[in-house]
Amino acid sequence: MILENTLKNASEEFSSFNLYVEDESRFGLFTRNGKSLTAKGVKPICMYQNIFKSTYIFGAFSPYNGDSLVMELPNCNGENFQIFLNELSKMNPAEFKVMILDNGAFHKVKSLIIPKNIALLFLPPYSPELNPAELVWLQMKRKMTHKIYKTMEELKTEISKIVKNLITRELIIDLCGFDYFFK
Repeated sequence: MILENTLKNASEEFSSFNLYVEDESRFGLFTRNGKSLTAKGVKPICMYQNIFKSTYIFGAFSPYNGDSLVMELPNCNGENFQIFLNELSKMNPAEFKVMILDNGAFHKVKSLIIPKNIALLFLPPYSPELNPAELVWLQMKRKMTHKIYKTMEELKTEISKIVKNLITRELIIDLCGFDYFFK
């Protein structure tokens, strides 16, 4: 009911509407191991680094037209989420954005100022399988499997390359276009 009233009021002020799925993911220097092929009975040997420095990637992805915003921020907290919301709001400001997201505590801090062209729609608790943004992180992390990054700058450079080359409109529509968005 609250969302219906918000959308009704927004229809008078904004020229278009869009749906975004939002999530955050941690990327760090700790080596991600994946599957490897070896001969039967032979344990694979992989390079490994056990360093716990990391950064966070915030992302919002539209299953309708493939629009997206991906930002690297140092922490998952209310302050950085506010920065992300403000940047998303500036992206096509005449568009009203309904953003589906999880129930992270920093998504609900009292100091948060939701821009007037964004409405937050929370998923049920403990249901990451309902958030298609998780699939985007899975694709990115697969590209980083079995690789060692010596510095945070090297890691951030690799993340930027992956975002630029992998996160296309077509991929977002393919990964995030769950059937229930189009019924």
